[in-house]
Amino acid sequence: MQGLVIKSTGKWYKVLLESNTTVNATIKGKLRLKGIKTTNPIAAGDIVELITKKSGDEDQFVIQAVRDRTNYLVRKSTNLSKQMQIIAANIDRVYLVATLKSPVTQIAFIDRFIVAAESFRIPTTILFNKTDLYPSKELKQLEALIKIYSHIGYPCHKIVAEDEKTVAFMREEIKNKKVMISGNSGVGKTTLVNTLDPNLNLRVGEISSAHEQGKHTTTFSEMHALNSGGFIIDTPGIRAFGLVDLEKEHYAHYFPEMRDLLGKCKFHNCLHVEEPNCAIKSAVQDGDIFETRYITYLQLMNEDKTDPYRRNEFK
Repeated sequence: MQGLVIKSTGKWYKVLLESNTTVNATIKGKLRLKGIKTTNPIAAGDIVELITKKSGDEDQFVIQAVRDRTNYLVRKSTNLSKQMQIIAANIDRVYLVATLKSPVTQIAFIDRFIVAAESFRIPTTILFNKTDLYPSKELKQLEALIKIYSHIGYPCHKIVAEDEKTVAFMREEIKNKKVMISGNSGVGKTTLVNTLDPNLNLRVGEISSAHEQGKHTTTFSEMHALNSGGFIIDTPGIRAFGLVDLEKEHYAHYFPEMRDLLGKCKFHNCLHVEEPNCAIKSAVQDGDIFETRYITYLQLMNEDKTDPYRRNEFK
């Protein structure tokens, strides 16, 4: 039988069967080790094949195989530098929730996240939340950020997660699709999911007044079916986002504003860092590529890929 994984804890999995019933399943031992270099071989959004085994009077469900994924989003495991963690699989779109206050989402975090999504060909929409809290300084900064990301092709929306009117557009976008909500802890991901479907009534965390950081309320990525149609994956808050399985010479391919310029540099193997007659560096100087985006690119090029905590990232 086949099912959709709606929650993965690493030890057991909640699976939605084709009969529309939900069961808890374990994983076949060999599957855990066979060619898997992640801390979690199965993630929310995976399509799996299951069998049943008798245990006394009850049926036990065992996952035998994972169907081929259309895509998946991974990050560097924070405790094992050579392993990665699959956040979710088979995603139609990811919504990155960002805030300029309580807590502050750093620009480089946004850039790293969308680079990862680009590398797996996952469309990204940026939701700037808590816009009702911003004084004039943050509002100006917000408009500057929207200008940057809209210019390079990412849909941007100003929302207040608790305000139905500001998020109603998402229901039509999500209908009959599987999408993911992600971002730092405390940016309002779970509140947003609750607004989209109040029947879910998911627990919402608080913001630490000392550090203006959110407290985790979502421990594992979990997929929820919305009454309006479609599935939404609520993910744990991410404080650091390490890129994996990407070669530095390919980073520019995942910056949309740089892609059209590749091949126009003097040297065919130009890394766009120190080389002369570089089309990308010229575009930065001319204002055709935003400087903040190029700074993130340089950080990625200069960082130590073996560092699981990514010193150039922020918490």
